[in-house]
Amino acid sequence: MNDNRNDPGHHFPKTVTILDGGMGRLLQRLGAPFRLPEWSALALIEAPEYVTRAHQAYADSGADIITTNTFGLVPHMLGEARFNDQARTLADRAGRLARAVAAEYAARSPAVMVRVAGSLPPLFESYQPDKFIAARAPAILEPLVKGLAPHIDYWLVETQSSTIEALTALNFVKANSPLPVYVSYTLKDEDDRTGPAELRSGESVAEAAAVTLAAGADAILFNCSQPEVMSEAVIAARRVIDASARPDAGLGVYANAFMPEPPTDEPYAGISEIRPDLDPENYLQWVRRWIGHGATIVGGCCGIGPEHIAAISQARNAKR
Repeated sequence: MNDNRNDPGHHFPKTVTILDGGMGRLLQRLGAPFRLPEWSALALIEAPEYVTRAHQAYADSGADIITTNTFGLVPHMLGEARFNDQARTLADRAGRLARAVAAEYAARSPAVMVRVAGSLPPLFESYQPDKFIAARAPAILEPLVKGLAPHIDYWLVETQSSTIEALTALNFVKANSPLPVYVSYTLKDEDDRTGPAELRSGESVAEAAAVTLAAGADAILFNCSQPEVMSEAVIAARRVIDASARPDAGLGVYANAFMPEPPTDEPYAGISEIRPDLDPENYLQWVRRWIGHGATIVGGCCGIGPEHIAAISQARNAKR
């Protein structure tokens, strides 16, 4: 094990992979059509040029991986009828937009390799594992996977609140695509929480990491939770990975920048306020800490923008 993992201020290894940041709030900042419940999907439907601009902003900031704008392509955000009619077409569009930006960078400079991750979001509601319906999942996953598959380099099953939710998607993807699969869990992050790091379902991170690796995930990540709870999760997952038959599996973090929000019956009632203390320099200090604990993939979720990714990239690429 790398002795520097306990040193939150150590230098970035050049091998750290940088993800992009959040999509929804960046689209809003850029002036894209934006409302709830469609969230980031609205720009994909009405003004896809803004999605291209968002991807370009992250690639310009130094992201190695840009993520397709498919987080909102689910029935509870699009509506059942529009999902049934348009989900595959919209997923294909999202994949094409991200791939076009990656291809632009490859044409500009073969040394700059931008990869594309296909986002597979919570299929029912974020943060609410009790609303997951395993029997309905394949019908939602199918058009997303078929639409995205020709355009991406990785699958990113993200913001998963339970292992059954995550493994249902992981198994579906592995049965239908040869591409690597990253699985990212969201964590309990309430201010009054105690004890070991847990998924929103109450499952321990160590248990989740073990079963997810055993199911064939190529990387385990944590996202859409406060930075304060991420280190504990990284440490727990690092131990599991190092002791497993897959010690080369990736380990990643991309935190959000808003205050903790307990689940409600109206998850899209409003847009969360961003924390003022998570400016790029302060967020970078969290990223350094996660790398110190063994993370190999870092980026940002809701409220983390291109300026944050640029700070991470500059730190990684700084001359020693």
